[in-house]
Amino acid sequence: MERWVVYAFLSMLFAGVTAVIAKPGLSGISGDLGMAVRTCFVFVFVLLFAAAVVPARELQALTASNIAWLAGSAVATALSWIFYYKAIKEGQVSTVALIDKGSVVIALLLGWLFLQEAITPAKLLGGGFIVVGLLVIARG
Repeated sequence: MERWVVYAFLSMLFAGVTAVIAKPGLSGISGDLGMAVRTCFVFVFVLLFAAAVVPARELQALTASNIAWLAGSAVATALSWIFYYKAIKEGQVSTVALIDKGSVVIALLLGWLFLQEAITPAKLLGGGFIVVGLLVIARG
């Protein structure tokens, strides 16, 4: 199995864990405050991780274009987290997490539109199943 596939599965695992352990952390506080506290911990952890694994010479390769695209991604991430935390504060974590995974369909479409990534029959079928699943969840 290729390394990136292992990383993707680990991402999936930790994304599921974070939703479940965040819910009790929101007890008695707003989702907004909870997200802010969590983000502070993420910031420190990611900085320490980068300091340990990113060679210093790689900083020289960083361009204004890299920074602009990553800043846009950060804004999208922040907006995603804001609404995700509002949702898990009020709703069931399992349902919120399932709906959140509809982002796969968005990524599939945007990857095709902007990155010229191929949409294969398998991706269409899988994306269709996700949409059907979202409709089932939304009505349940």
